[in-house]
Amino acid sequence: MAVAFTREEDYEAQAADLPDRPISPHPNLVTATGLAAIEAELAAARAAYAAAQAEGGLAADRTAMARATRDLRYWSARRASAQLLEPAPEAGVAQFGRTVEIEREDGRRQAFRIVGEDEADPAAGSVSHVSPLAKAVMGKRVGDEVVINGADAEIVGVR
Repeated sequence: MAVAFTREEDYEAQAADLPDRPISPHPNLVTATGLAAIEAELAAARAAYAAAQAEGGLAADRTAMARATRDLRYWSARRASAQLLEPAPEAGVAQFGRTVEIEREDGRRQAFRIVGEDEADPAAGSVSHVSPLAKAVMGKRVGDEVVINGADAEIVGVR
């Protein structure tokens, strides 16, 4: 059905029914970069909320207000629960905030940084500390063997 044939009340109800963004039950560990990103998202959510509030009245603005309110709740909660964690000075141990390089059985090498959930971007080489990959290597040292996706791999570097 085209939007032109819906009642404004129906459109408002859709805007008001936006579900909250899910909040992870895991500790919200963040790197300094991750904390800065959360603060930037929170500032953007506050700005979007203020802009939507200033527009007021129109159904489209109510949708913007609902989105901004939802994002503001999410990023406020993530900022409030953020725990800045710097890697321990112990070199050569895979831990939060470190970049780990593994070599798979077939000779392929893969490097990834272990970061917080909001900061994780596997395509950019960062994985969440609660991901199976990070869990497999946490606490291991250079030279240790790990099992990733059912295959053996060796940790060849930690920086």
